[in-house]
Amino acid sequence: MLQELQNIARIPELKAKILFTLLMLAICRIGGFIPVPGINGEIAVSFFKQATGGGQNLFQLVDIFSGGAFSQMTVIALGVVPYISASIIMQLLVALWPSLQREIKENNEAGKRKVNKLTRGLTVALSFLQSALFAKYALQMNIARPGIIAGELLDLQLFGTPWLFFLLTIFTMTTGTVLLMWIGEQITERGIGNGMSLIITIGILSQLPTAIGMILQQLNLDSQEAGQMNFATVLILAAVFVLVTIATIMIIQGHRRIPLQYARRVVGRKEVQGGNSYIPLKINYAGVIPVIFASSLLMFPATLGAFVGSGNWLGEAANWISPGNTLYMVLFVVLIIFFTYFWTATQFRPDQIASDMKKNGAFIPGIRQGKPTQEYLETTMNRITLLGAVFLALIAILPSIVGRVLGTPQTISYFFGGTALLILVGVVLDTMKQIESHLLMKRYDGFMKRGRIRDR
Repeated sequence: MLQELQNIARIPELKAKILFTLLMLAICRIGGFIPVPGINGEIAVSFFKQATGGGQNLFQLVDIFSGGAFSQMTVIALGVVPYISASIIMQLLVALWPSLQREIKENNEAGKRKVNKLTRGLTVALSFLQSALFAKYALQMNIARPGIIAGELLDLQLFGTPWLFFLLTIFTMTTGTVLLMWIGEQITERGIGNGMSLIITIGILSQLPTAIGMILQQLNLDSQEAGQMNFATVLILAAVFVLVTIATIMIIQGHRRIPLQYARRVVGRKEVQGGNSYIPLKINYAGVIPVIFASSLLMFPATLGAFVGSGNWLGEAANWISPGNTLYMVLFVVLIIFFTYFWTATQFRPDQIASDMKKNGAFIPGIRQGKPTQEYLETTMNRITLLGAVFLALIAILPSIVGRVLGTPQTISYFFGGTALLILVGVVLDTMKQIESHLLMKRYDGFMKRGRIRDR
């Protein structure tokens, strides 16, 4: 490991990318400690802990994704959830918008710029909506626990509404989300890894001390009396942690090899002998993106319902799809499978692969070139995608089931397995692969030596 770190330091471009990424992520974490003007973060956190009580609660899941910024009501309390929700909506619109599809095919760069512009605009609109509901929720909290909101902001009212507090909250939180969106795009373009995924990951990692402290508190080591948790529960959680980590690595790294043969061809005046190769079709082509999309999509309507309250149909619907409920798990599994297929269908191009194979004189044994090859690749990818999607969904809900059986707090069960761990492991693997590619380009050994030797 030390040798690999020294190799990174020898490549100025790679070192600059990593330092830039770390700097941007540090700025994100600083924003997690700056409360909205007029909000007392300490009182808000204490009320949040008292309200959730360690049970299965939607707001705790949102708080984990935002790295604790939600419970402290900071400027980045919304996190990147509005951006991810906007990205999902735009991906669906692209699939249903023939003129936009045609524009992307004819001019890929111009089409992507248009999609990115629409995504940013939709992100701002969703941020306005969610921050307004957040302000309403903060007012409800202030009624139950006076002191969360400064009295000066509540004194300025119009038609019975503290308009100054609403404006401050909406514009501050929307600005925070736009800043995170810009930072994520900058990391993707100028840094290492996917910016949005890294922002979510750093938020999850920031909850590690909280989870460990909660475990020690639940064990009650300072007293002779038995705690709410015992060492057997901790061992089971550790086993789930190891199992989910190994399974995630196997699913993300696993692939099926499609054998290729090359016909003899003439290069210049020489006849080149054909050879053998293979196409690696990933079992889970989409990585952990389906998990991020499914979590964010379930968060959005559930968060709206929870903010509005339980006195209407939206609030009742939010209770039905809160984390830990059976309906939530069923929808979570269905959405993971759907987004796995959806992302694979939009990113995997069997027609392009078949065309390139024909140009290079390559063919799959027993399959004719052209359309039959394209259909064979589509059928094979659909079959292995089903396997990868089902396993990904099972891994995502396994810790929730274990946490419900063992009665452990959600902060612990979500961090030591399931959604948070899937995202964490997947993003780390993706980032390491990008660093690996930079090292190999400069003829240095990378981090994953054994995996690379097997692939040869």
